[in-house]
Amino acid sequence: MESFVHLRKGQTPERMHADLGGLKDDELGRNGFVGRTATLYRRNDPTAFRSDGPLRPTDVVASALTPEDSTDPAGAPLLLYSNDDCEVLLSRRAAAMPFHVRYIDGDLLCFTHTGSGRLETEFGSLDYRPGDWIYLPKACTWRQLPDTETTWLMISATDEFRVPPPGPLGRHFPFDPTRVVIPEPKAHDDGDVPADGYRVRLMHREVAGTRSTSLYYQHHPLDVVGWQGDNFPFTFNIADYNVVGSERVHLVPTVHLFMQATGVYVMNFLPRPAESAPGTERIPWYHRNVDYDEIAFFHGGSLFGVPMPPGLISHAPQGVHHGAPEKARERARRKFDEYDRVDWSVIAIDTRRRLQPSPAALAHDLGQHR
Repeated sequence: MESFVHLRKGQTPERMHADLGGLKDDELGRNGFVGRTATLYRRNDPTAFRSDGPLRPTDVVASALTPEDSTDPAGAPLLLYSNDDCEVLLSRRAAAMPFHVRYIDGDLLCFTHTGSGRLETEFGSLDYRPGDWIYLPKACTWRQLPDTETTWLMISATDEFRVPPPGPLGRHFPFDPTRVVIPEPKAHDDGDVPADGYRVRLMHREVAGTRSTSLYYQHHPLDVVGWQGDNFPFTFNIADYNVVGSERVHLVPTVHLFMQATGVYVMNFLPRPAESAPGTERIPWYHRNVDYDEIAFFHGGSLFGVPMPPGLISHAPQGVHHGAPEKARERARRKFDEYDRVDWSVIAIDTRRRLQPSPAALAHDLGQHR
């Protein structure tokens, strides 16, 4: 049972996640690192397994995937993973949308991996650049106009994304909401109305064999001249994220929480000073996060001199061991005095319900656990 007293049995180090003496620390925890937990000290790497069955980790590279919108301006993003609470999609758009769009199942978060451009929304225009998060409220009408080919990781919730409640550090750490960019209204004139009217594509879960519905207007859908309230789109760049760190222990992923919806938690793992106390493990420990599926999207950077694979999308089902390979851990210990920073940029998504990989994700799996 949960208590203020934690037990120790057998061979254990003096400090958590430090001075392992060749053992592998493996966390068996509940409720995403904040519930009851047990750290098991093993002789062998728990991720060294071969998987047979539907619940296996998958790893895909974004550049190997071909979303419809990468070749057809009227195309849609590519579905990668889904459950009842969210869908995770990939977009790679180079041409302006020939329509406007609304995601009507819930709020939408888009992370800009590459590219730049502009969003025209009912609330006004927003420019975007690499590292930008783009928040779009449920059923907000918008249109994307890329300046350069743009790769987005998209999270479409079936609920609303919210800023997490303030913790012991207060309201501005790690996510300072005063750093968001908010649009100014600018109404569009009707201009030359298309023959069929202005098209607004409603994006939704599959209904009657289709994932979209189209509405047609005889006036411009972005005709808003003003707005007020607390429900609006914005952008936020990860360069403005206030990363929290520690000298003595590698902090749990939930410290880096950015936004959350029902059953969906989004985190930013970003450059920061590395743990500096001798013997401290600098890489996340092995774990199986038994209550959440995990997705890691590698934006870039390096880990103690080893480049991160940009665009790699890694999915670990709940209950299945995952973590950096033992070679990476050994290098981090060997290079302890050589590197004083962690320079990675990784976007993480945890989901309470099990995620279902799409046929596209399965077809492009690198097969590291087969």
